Amino acid sequence: MCVKHVPDLQGERRFTDAGRVDREGADGTLNELDENAVEAALRLVEAHGGDVTVLTMGPDDAEDAVRRGLQMGAHRAVRVTDDALAGSDAFGTAHALAAAVRRLGEEAPVDLVVTGMAALDGLMSVVPTLLAAELDLPQLTLAAHLEAAEGDGATVLRVRRDLDHVSEVLEAALPALVSVTDQANEARYPAFAGIMAARKATVDVWTVADLGLDPARLGDAGARTRVIEATERPAREGVLVTDTGDAGVRLAGYLAENGLLA
Repeated sequence: MCVKHVPDLQGERRFTDAGRVDREGADGTLNELDENAVEAALRLVEAHGGDVTVLTMGPDDAEDAVRRGLQMGAHRAVRVTDDALAGSDAFGTAHALAAAVRRLGEEAPVDLVVTGMAALDGLMSVVPTLLAAELDLPQLTLAAHLEAAEGDGATVLRVRRDLDHVSEVLEAALPALVSVTDQANEARYPAFAGIMAARKATVDVWTVADLGLDPARLGDAGARTRVIEATERPAREGVLVTDTGDAGVRLAGYLAENGLLA
């Protein structure tokens, strides 16, 4: 399963002059939505057997993300890192992750690729789809509920997607890819034993050369998208009303003056 190390959402976020998310000097963490994906993978393994491998792409700090997965109960961790990956957009990221998944598949069959619904540093939500395309796998996206079952001689993954005005039930025979929403479960909190074991666990580190990738398709060189311009979000402005018995009237007057009443 794929996870991402993202800047702390409570910290100040900005872009560098090169149009990249500034990750220097900022605390990072496992993408919160990926915790639901880890939980979903662990529950499937607990019910049906198998192992969970957490996979990420990024520099040294990104190791924290996969170690968090190990703390929760994952069995193995892999980090893809290389200077050639710096500046990769969603296409380059999916290309590199797909190569890592294929290498894992050479060691043991990969029945299911699990991701979160989005990374909270960008909220693009496209990497799961691009990754499925790279791996030529059926994709079941935005799963609010998922379960595996036997059907027609093959294991089938069945998911429910809750859209604005309708719920859809989709299924695909494994191997497949699924992205999981934060409505799918409540992620477990790591036990002390898991935290201690994760500290000692070995994280496999693979480079672009290890995966046989062409650097021209990665990083800034292979990016199909780029940030043209970024500006800081304007500071919030507000009016503090002290209630002296007429706060409701004053609030209604403020809303009316600013055209905020329908």
